[in-house]
Amino acid sequence: MMAQIPPAQQSKKLLIDHADFINGDQTEIPGAVVLTGNVRLLHDGAVITSNKAYYFEAENYAKLFGDVGMNQGDTLFMNSRYAEYNGEKKFAFASGGVSMRSPDMKLATDTVYFDRSIQQAYYRSGGTITSADNVLKSKSGRYFVSQKKYEFRSAVVLTNPQYVMKTNNLDYYTASGHAYVFGPTTITGKTNYIYTEKGFYDTKRNLAKLLTNSYIKYDTQVIKGDSIYYDRKREFSSATNNVTVTDTVNKFIGRGHYAEVYKLKDSIMMTKHAEVVTLVENDSLFLHAKRMVITGPEGRRIVRGYTDARFYKTDMSGKCDSIHSNENRGLTQLIRRPVVWNGQSQVTGDVIHLISNNVSQQLDSIKVLNNAFIIQLDTLWSKVHPDRARYNQVKGKNLYGKFRENKLYEIDLVGNTEKVYYMYDEDDALIGIDKGVSSKIHLELENNEIVSVTSLVSPRSESYPEKDFAENARKLKGFIWRGDEMILKKDDIFPEEEKKIHEDILRKTGKIKLKEDKPMEPLKETLDYDKTHPKPAPLVPENAAGTPVQTLPTTTAPAKTQQNAPGSARAKPQTPVTTAKKTQ
Repeated sequence: MMAQIPPAQQSKKLLIDHADFINGDQTEIPGAVVLTGNVRLLHDGAVITSNKAYYFEAENYAKLFGDVGMNQGDTLFMNSRYAEYNGEKKFAFASGGVSMRSPDMKLATDTVYFDRSIQQAYYRSGGTITSADNVLKSKSGRYFVSQKKYEFRSAVVLTNPQYVMKTNNLDYYTASGHAYVFGPTTITGKTNYIYTEKGFYDTKRNLAKLLTNSYIKYDTQVIKGDSIYYDRKREFSSATNNVTVTDTVNKFIGRGHYAEVYKLKDSIMMTKHAEVVTLVENDSLFLHAKRMVITGPEGRRIVRGYTDARFYKTDMSGKCDSIHSNENRGLTQLIRRPVVWNGQSQVTGDVIHLISNNVSQQLDSIKVLNNAFIIQLDTLWSKVHPDRARYNQVKGKNLYGKFRENKLYEIDLVGNTEKVYYMYDEDDALIGIDKGVSSKIHLELENNEIVSVTSLVSPRSESYPEKDFAENARKLKGFIWRGDEMILKKDDIFPEEEKKIHEDILRKTGKIKLKEDKPMEPLKETLDYDKTHPKPAPLVPENAAGTPVQTLPTTTAPAKTQQNAPGSARAKPQTPVTTAKKTQ
């Protein structure tokens, strides 16, 4: 147990508390008194013990040999084979199998320099620090006693049962287990790999806050963001600003300015200018909604988009209130006010299903349930009259269409079908306008344009010359052309409010990146750790009568004095002792 030094016994001079033998004839070491056997020195709150010591009273300096111990309060304990101590500068040097310990850590190294005036200890000979479950190894390091912090400014490796951290710039707090890194840093775990150039890691709770150029990499997934929060126990990550989540197996990239990733649940949620890009048949499908959720493992992935969902592909686009895509079933559902554009064709209905071939991954068919309505711009007319658009229209209860190479080539509408169709001859001259009703209509398309309309089952149809067909009869009931909403390029999938969010964040983060990067300041939870995690007060030994026992033994008998020469010293309790020269 470390002795507590009463204030009356603290002094700026080294004091001899005990030695079995004292030789003051100075024949062995000129200018020094030789202390042998159970040597015990005191200085300003520290207790220094050894098998043998040379003390130089005039210099307030001592050299100590064999089983050297140095204790400072109940905070720091150091053992070595050799040591020197300078009482004037309160500086200690220890070498040979040095072990420095506190309640929260143990350092093993060859040489330690300890400046008690500023309460800092450092080593340059390579050291190993054990702190809770962590083992840190480095060539050099500095320990700040009052902060319970190690500072490393060269290569250091922190090994934990769950991961290995490597960096060249680390501040490690031994009480809390908090690690602050700056500069290129890797954290290699059993299931993932983390890279950061600025961050914080709580080694006890396995929580991290990662900032500059950070990412988390799993076998097939990479998470990037300006700021990443990571919980290793739950395998949960949240990323903020300029976020990307890349999945190489499922061939998609998620982008946005906020994301949550539950790795064990195969779940990703993204918002703030959220976008999911999927590779489909050597083409990219861009999908946006205010909130995007992706769940499920490879082959069984489900993508959900909530509020103002939109998608764009080179030859197709669409929008709806929410979207649900099931990879295993090859089914994408567009829900509430859905619309799909394929070329100049517009398809609407209460619910739209897009079905893909699971083997080829190609778009196979489209199904529209209730109030199916297909509208196509009359492109021949529009070339001549761009300011007076007119449209081919077919409607029915339900619609079933087939794709070939991502282009609609045939469509069937069933149930209360109606049509308005502008017919042209081979010279692109208008023949007439066909209007009719039936129970079923079959359409054939080439290059996304209707080339034939066939009414089936109880057809009633009539063709009109253009001059005999009234303008107000040229639009079927329920006609709504949503061409002004058409998504013509990938950036159109974002509404104006989402674009503003994106631009504001880019502007803000751009300014931050122009500033010089600096290490993280310690978090409040680090600085207040001892306050929020108080340790029980140490027990004070008592005698049989219940009276506290004095913890600092006093010299009960004078040391033996060798009479080798006239004037040799006699032992006196608490005799001032000389101090060691500072050795570095």
